[in-house]
Amino acid sequence: QVQLVESGGGLVQAGGSLRLSCVASGSAFSINSMGWYRQAPGKQRELVAIIGSGSSTTYAKSVKGRVTISRDNAKNTVYLQMISLKPEDTAVYYCNVVAKIGFAVLPYWGQGTQVTVSS
Repeated sequence: QVQLVESGGGLVQAGGSLRLSCVASGSAFSINSMGWYRQAPGKQRELVAIIGSGSSTTYAKSVKGRVTISRDNAKNTVYLQMISLKPEDTAVYYCNVVAKIGFAVLPYWGQGTQVTVSS
């Protein structure tokens, strides 16, 4: 099992910035990809950004240029630096990790952290 703990959400004014963090813990696992998704009220969960084991990155079109995803493999941590935030970025942000435990490769989700951007 892998446990994910997110932090860094909060209330910010439009144009502001936030940095989200997600720490993965557990035993006998290795991490493949790490990523962030978000879900706004009444909407489906959507991808924000993913970083692969080789540090390749993918960003949603809606956040490209305003968001940077990075990871610290030694700390099993993934970060999401967000700048120039807009009210439409308001959502619960979820950390996602794809981890290998033995022969199994499974996705794990954090509990979510609220990001609210006021206009």
